Amino acid sequence: MADRRATLAGCAALALWAFLAALARLAQPLPPLLVTALGFAIAGGLGLGLLALRGGLGRALRQPVIAWVHGVGGLGGYHVLYFVALGLAPAVEANLLNYTWPLLIVLLAAPLRGLPLGPRRLGGVGLAALGSVVLLGGGTDFPAGAWPGFACALAAALTWALYSVLAGTPRLARVPTEAVAGFCLASALACGLAHLALEPAAWPDGRQAVAILLLGLGPMGAAFFLWDIGMKRGDPRLLGTLAYATPVASTLLLVALGEGEISARIVIASLCVAGGGLLAARA
Repeated sequence: MADRRATLAGCAALALWAFLAALARLAQPLPPLLVTALGFAIAGGLGLGLLALRGGLGRALRQPVIAWVHGVGGLGGYHVLYFVALGLAPAVEANLLNYTWPLLIVLLAAPLRGLPLGPRRLGGVGLAALGSVVLLGGGTDFPAGAWPGFACALAAALTWALYSVLAGTPRLARVPTEAVAGFCLASALACGLAHLALEPAAWPDGRQAVAILLLGLGPMGAAFFLWDIGMKRGDPRLLGTLAYATPVASTLLLVALGEGEISARIVIASLCVAGGGLLAARA
């Protein structure tokens, strides 16, 4: 049976991720590789520092190559794609397209983890997906440059879904949650080198520095450890469906920042998303 406390830890990660888009927008127009590198440097540095104090640093870093590929590719790859999407496409639509990853988690958990779906979970996924379609389908006059951003948002969704579901497979389930700190620091190094090679030099001002600090502490820091616990020892089907509540909160925060407006379309879609999560939770 899934550990209820682990599932609650995954829910806490979802709450932190509601702030990811808003903080990422506050960090713009910094280059996405730089934002990813700085956010992960904060998360990884603090995580490894705490592990060193507890004497668990060696155990966290001694992981097989497949674990490092999975961790760095999933964490670093997802955030680079997501930040690029927010920079190229309208924030609300790109953010919600990215949030097809809960749907993908619920669907991928069946073939990759051998977990049954059942009619209620499938109905909840369908209703929540309908909410995302309503939100994304409300605008038709997107600029030409937005479509590469939408493609990056969809690629980010697939990357995160695969990272999340594969974390609970037999070869990766034995990797301790503490190893996430090492993955964060390795992602920071990889993205930092890529920034120096591919992006113009930049440095955050006061507002951007605060946004990156909060990213590193919350959505790009503590949330990963909580999510790792939830996906390995909790119920990935329930977490994948409850994650549809995150785009609702995330969209409202973007609207508060002036990135969109409250409309009937947003209200209807939010009701679909919340209703889908409740339906799946009852399963």
